[in-house]
Amino acid sequence: MKEFWDERYSQDQFAYGEEPNAFVKEKLPMFEVGKVLFPAEGEGRNSVYAAQLGWEVSAFDFSARGKEKADELASSKNLKIDYRVCSFLEESYKREEFDLICMTFVHFDPKIKTEMHKRLDSYLKPGGHIIFEAFSKEHRELNKLNPEAGGPSDAKYMYSIEEIERDFSNYEIIELKKELVHLNEGVGHVGESSLIRFIGKKKE
Repeated sequence: MKEFWDERYSQDQFAYGEEPNAFVKEKLPMFEVGKVLFPAEGEGRNSVYAAQLGWEVSAFDFSARGKEKADELASSKNLKIDYRVCSFLEESYKREEFDLICMTFVHFDPKIKTEMHKRLDSYLKPGGHIIFEAFSKEHRELNKLNPEAGGPSDAKYMYSIEEIERDFSNYEIIELKKELVHLNEGVGHVGESSLIRFIGKKKE
């Protein structure tokens, strides 16, 4: 998978655009600025947006090319982000270090999905928040009709509301829904998509 993402990010254009994800752009300004973590951050569009808002930003991804482009994007705006290259289960942050974790289209291998959710939860302070957007399991059928919509080829990598409720049971649910959204993010996400959107507050 590392080779897949390095190849996707090797083009001059940004695979999912340089603008932040619409859900992140809408929701992030609602929270008090602090420290935020972006897992599987790719080319940096969301983390750079957070830095523009004044957040202290950390991010990680296993694509070195993704980091290069994220650093270039940040530099073009005179911003800095702490972006590390590492694989899932190899990332390491301090316990309860972050005020917010922002996950957009982070589709873990089903074998490690719950474990990664627990690891990320350990990095979040009690009272901290998660902003989450990913493809729902129903999106697989839309992807078959329109491959340009993007998303994993196996629905097991996608999400259901029940999975979110189970893996984040120690959270107050502020928002949790499945909805159809027309995505227009670079060349990687274009077209009608079925998404799970979740905002949660970690119980103290």
